Amino acid sequence: MIVVTGATGNVGRTLVRTLAEAGEPVTAVSRRVTETDVPAGVRAVAADLGDPASLAAALDGAKALFLLVAGEDPAGLLARAKDAGAAKVVLLSSQGVGTRPGGAYAHAAGFEKAVAESGLAYTVLRSGGMASNALAWAEPVRAHRAAAAPFAEVGLPFIDPDDVAAVAAAVLTGDGHDGATYVLTGPAPTTPRERAEAIASVIGERVAFVEQTREEAHAQMSAFMPAAVVEGTLAILGEPTPAEQAVSGDVARILGRPAAPFAAWAARNAAAFR
Repeated sequence: MIVVTGATGNVGRTLVRTLAEAGEPVTAVSRRVTETDVPAGVRAVAADLGDPASLAAALDGAKALFLLVAGEDPAGLLARAKDAGAAKVVLLSSQGVGTRPGGAYAHAAGFEKAVAESGLAYTVLRSGGMASNALAWAEPVRAHRAAAAPFAEVGLPFIDPDDVAAVAAAVLTGDGHDGATYVLTGPAPTTPRERAEAIASVIGERVAFVEQTREEAHAQMSAFMPAAVVEGTLAILGEPTPAEQAVSGDVARILGRPAAPFAAWAARNAAAFR
């Protein structure tokens, strides 16, 4: 049994489907997941990573665990997984743990440390920014054919969350990944302006791009992000390090194909912007 936390999210939903289609027994876990959210044959268990005790039923029969950075007790979560019989954990972390240690990424770093010390076989996936972040533009594009973001000309190699899911599936079901840390990026940097143009192309209508000031972006993000995360995110978006702008080859090495470009993600999700 492979237990997938965050099973209704951008990565988890695809991961659950991918594993199920491969014939793997899967338990899908999120706070409000139901049987209607998952493919036939997948067990759905509602649980909260902030409450390790709530995972008892989900972990029953587990052989592997896909874990998000969520909650405050990674050691407790991992101990429960180990006691339930799990032998492997794959952690979805952030590239920022490696490029900007401490600060906004201290929480994720704590999860990485707990995974390494858990006694389980483990692999860490450090994801760069995800293409699905552009869904923040869905409502303004639908309503006004406009998209706003800071740092219009700063490029980052955003990754398709489906590629993150594909890598996770390969690592969860394959060998040779124990103790590895993989950095997951898209195949090329794209700027916010270029991402808006890609969305305009797939919906067949002009989308006006509005460049926000850093202060405007800060105020908008502060409505739903902790202060440290806002600062860390804006630092990467506005002043990325060379490592954050570099394209990693890990997706291609693991999957045997290039990472998907942002335009492919936009085409697949065009309906969200129409």
